[in-house]
Parts: sequence; C-alpha cells; structure tokens
Amino acid sequence: MVQATLLFLRNEDSILLAMKKRGFGVDKWNGVGGKIEENETPSLAAIRECKEEIGVTPEFLTDAGTLTFNFPSDDASPMNTEVRVFTCTHWKGEPHETEEMRPQWFALTEIPYDQMWVDDQYWLPLVLENKIIEGTFTFNEKEELVDHSVKEIHQM
Repeated sequence: MVQATLLFLRNEDSILLAMKKRGFGVDKWNGVGGKIEENETPSLAAIRECKEEIGVTPEFLTDAGTLTFNFPSDDASPMNTEVRVFTCTHWKGEPHETEEMRPQWFALTEIPYDQMWVDDQYWLPLVLENKIIEGTFTFNEKEELVDHSVKEIHQM
C-alpha cells in the first residue's frame, strides 16, 4: 500500500483547494500532497509536496487523521493508498499555479464537493470542525464509491 499525504491550508472562514491538472485525480479539487518518499516522515512529505505543487512552505502542521483508499486489484496496486491528512494555518509565501495544480480559496460554506472526490463530503467537514478522523473508502473500477466508514478519533 502506498503511503501519502494530503494538506489543506485554511484560515477562519476559507480553505485552499487546488485543481489537479494532470495525472491521478485530474480535474478534481483537492488538497495538496502526494507520496511519502523513502526516509521521509509524513509531515516532511506534506511540506515538500506543498512547496512543489503550489509554492508555499507550510509551518505548524496539525495532524487531522488517516484515510485508507482501496481500489479494485491486489494490495500491490499503486492506487491502494493510506493518506495522512494535515491542516495548516501558518505558511510562508503566496499560493500560485504550477504545472500540476491551480490553487483557489473557497469559503467554508462554498466548498465544491460536486467537483471533488466523492469521499471528501464524508470526512472533510469533520476535519474542518477540528476533529481527528479515521476513514476507509472502497471504489470500483469506474472510481465510484462502493463502501465507506468514517469515525472521529477525538477533537484537535
């Protein structure tokens, strides 16, 4: 199973999402993040990916939990992924578009769930309420959600 990260920059009433421009998840809004490299901690991977994808250096990451994504095939599939989720309210630099992502701020009341991975609607609201979560999501061959569970571990 691949180990990866997902990071959401936020302030009191908005969240930064980024439109994926290529690769897995193309044309969907998401946080920034990606695979954890060898000898890299999840938080260091989240910081590196944020710099690469939107040109921002996050500071003071908050761990928001773990998500497991299962896609049809064996456990060696690169699409079966365990993701550490982080939020961040302090960073250096201004988010800007890169070859991979186009960042945009959204009011917390206007998050475009219909243009995101379908699972986001089940866990992201909990993260935005400062809850630490664990979730498991299973998709079929068409990337349709066929099963899910989410639980709150505790409040941040």
